[in-house]
Amino acid sequence: MDTAAYALLVFGALAGGFVSGLAGFGTALMALGIWLYVLPPSLAVPLVLICSVVAQTATLPSMWRSFDFTLIWPFIVGGLAGVPVGTLLIAHADPQIFKLGVGLFLLVFPTVLFFNRTPMAFRFGGKVADAGVGFAGGVLGSLAGLSGPLPILWASLRGWGKDERRGIFQIFNWTVLLAALCYQAATGLIELKVIWLALIAFPGTIIGASLGTRLYHALSDRNFGDVVLGLLFLSGVGLVWSTLGLR
Repeated sequence: MDTAAYALLVFGALAGGFVSGLAGFGTALMALGIWLYVLPPSLAVPLVLICSVVAQTATLPSMWRSFDFTLIWPFIVGGLAGVPVGTLLIAHADPQIFKLGVGLFLLVFPTVLFFNRTPMAFRFGGKVADAGVGFAGGVLGSLAGLSGPLPILWASLRGWGKDERRGIFQIFNWTVLLAALCYQAATGLIELKVIWLALIAFPGTIIGASLGTRLYHALSDRNFGDVVLGLLFLSGVGLVWSTLGLR
């Protein structure tokens, strides 16, 4: 790796950490698109998992008391069940089709929610549906570090408030991504070079997470929702852009 590649590595870590501190998710959504310019997926995906766990862990102490665990636990149970499924799919999934499908979904769904200003409180399925969404998030998290989008959109449909949504995003992502990281390490999918890259990325991840958390506390419930939907839309643009080769 040359100097420019290391600069992109640090920039991706800073951007991913900032968004994670701000929204409770987003390390993969922001950093992966940057890191894939200089790293192969076999290195970029586990690096995203490591930095996601670091960013989530760094911001947990300032958020812990506002979390409602009665809402969170079904997502965690479903997510943990999905982790081994996603890991098994790594060897079989077509990365281009996968990225394009997720990208198109993230272009359409957040846009619809953004322009629909009618308050929602979707109750269908209860905790069973919450666990099902968590399972799908666990599969995506283990497959590509993208555990957040589905639970995030689901929480928006449920009509939960800022702290309730943040609790789901952060605890769910932290649990699922940590499980995915441990599972991949145990199965030998993480190369030694990833550890070296993670050590370089750590300072940017932690600094970015700290700055993002400060901004989170200043946001209103409405502004937080708009930030979340905007980040999801931008991640969709990035995935579609990279998949279609429009760069």
